[in-house]
Amino acid sequence: MARIAVTDGMDEKAVQRLEKAGHEVVLEHISKEDLLSGALETYDAIIVRSATKLTKDVLDASGDRLVVIGRAGVGVDNIDLKTAGNRGIHVVNAPRASTQSVVELTLGHLLASIRHLPRSDRSLRDGKWEKKAMKGSELAGKALGLIGFGRIAQSVGRIAQAIGMEVHAYDPYLPPKIAKSQGTRLHKTLDGLFSNCTHISIHCNLTDETHHLVNAERLASMPHIGKDGSRCGSHIINCARGGIVDEDAVVEALSSGVLTSAALDVFEHEPVDSNHPLLQMEHFHGTPHIGASTVEAQARVGLDIATNVMDVLSGQPCDFVVNAQYL
Repeated sequence: MARIAVTDGMDEKAVQRLEKAGHEVVLEHISKEDLLSGALETYDAIIVRSATKLTKDVLDASGDRLVVIGRAGVGVDNIDLKTAGNRGIHVVNAPRASTQSVVELTLGHLLASIRHLPRSDRSLRDGKWEKKAMKGSELAGKALGLIGFGRIAQSVGRIAQAIGMEVHAYDPYLPPKIAKSQGTRLHKTLDGLFSNCTHISIHCNLTDETHHLVNAERLASMPHIGKDGSRCGSHIINCARGGIVDEDAVVEALSSGVLTSAALDVFEHEPVDSNHPLLQMEHFHGTPHIGASTVEAQARVGLDIATNVMDVLSGQPCDFVVNAQYL
């Protein structure tokens, strides 16, 4: 029997699966101060979302009992993978559970941007009827650029193609045949993607390499005229990880008209401060990191991560170990 800490919440069915297998599950948020004081010394496993930060100092204070860290979701930038590996701790995630939810949110943000849905709603609430000011554009006939072309991006691309968009992608780790099989134009450089696409959606991980990948120069290179000849403007969507987009550059681009709209589900620093300059921009709208926040995704992610954690605890092979290179 293992003792498992669940610090950021978990679906009830997933907790029941762990308990049915004989494990003790402790559902309790552990503060940063307690983590640094060695609160994990009495646990064999910990399951987190994005709120709990398992830094080098936290892991060094965790003692020798911890065997596995489960990230209930995709991104693992809140976990020091190298330190975990050096300490013999497996880090596993659940990358498939929230795919459909993030795909649908991405399309929601994209449609909301080009049809001015948040602006129109705010205007109506202020007692205005600004029909002429809310003239939007269509997605059909435009070029959508996808940064990263994994499961989520490929699903977004298929839906975009069904709507009538031309899909482009940049992913230096992707075999070209995969993009070809999806009817997607694969660019050799990120600059080439930006200069060809009126709409950009981000679907890569946050790393040192991708930090502020979306910067002022790239935003300025985006065309404002679609492949169909219509003046549709330029639009950025990020439902991946905060920090990939230089938020200061987006504020400046929106202010100057270089960028027509921006929509973010993720921010470099979360929770985002209510005084953040982006929140004051008329042509920006955001959501509080809700990509995986659906009933269906939460049920799937809990069950997936419970299975992966139990596989490691029992010594079974697991396909979702993300720090194997450090073990």
